[in-house]
Amino acid sequence: MSRFDTYRNAYPNARLSRSPSGVLEVALHTDGGKLVFNGHTHEQFVDLFHDIGADPDNRVVILTGTGEAFMDEISPEGFDFFTPRGYDKIYREGKKVLMNLLDIEVPLIAALNGPVLLHSEYALLADIVLATPETVFQDKPHFDFGIAPGDGVNLLWPEVIGSVRGRYFLLTRQRLDAQTAKEWGAVNEVVPADHLLARAHEIAEGLAKLPPLTSRYTRIALTQKLRRIIDEGVGYGLALEGISAAEVARSMNQTA
Repeated sequence: MSRFDTYRNAYPNARLSRSPSGVLEVALHTDGGKLVFNGHTHEQFVDLFHDIGADPDNRVVILTGTGEAFMDEISPEGFDFFTPRGYDKIYREGKKVLMNLLDIEVPLIAALNGPVLLHSEYALLADIVLATPETVFQDKPHFDFGIAPGDGVNLLWPEVIGSVRGRYFLLTRQRLDAQTAKEWGAVNEVVPADHLLARAHEIAEGLAKLPPLTSRYTRIALTQKLRRIIDEGVGYGLALEGISAAEVARSMNQTA
């Protein structure tokens, strides 16, 4: 039994398939449709990305969504933002999931099949970002819940599109369309939705032809700065997010 067989069906919110050349497609979903992000997927994706990164037979990874969105809906189910132990779990998972994404030491392609309204940091840690005309970016849920956006978007958006643009994007909950995101450097290509995965696989199969150590070490070389940014800043950002969540909890208790 190959290593892939041990985890390919282990994650209820990720559909995994791999080509003979080692191109792994990871489609996030909920019950076969659009992903609804919650506390359970928050925990699950830590192990998912770890298993992907630990499998030497993965040569290129394509991360995509299912249905009409990459990630645009969140549920509070499984989250506990408002107790110390509950937030400690979120804090630990929030740090680990991003480092596990960076520990996928082969080229990573994000194929964004629709809106990305939360956890856009997943896409910004990819080496190549493909979008459809329907793709829009926004950091919606943090301010909706009254908490600071400290889980990596605070670090990566200013890095990718520029400090002033990135801060404006987060503070105003700006909706950034795919073409503007391309012009600003957050997207590489905008392709029709019915060609998105074909284009992702076309690029991936080309990369899979590189010598294994060449593609692996190129990914490592290209992400060293991102690794430093995440390692230095995400723990602090998550701590600030937790303080703001504690204030929300206090306000809720006062009005109850």
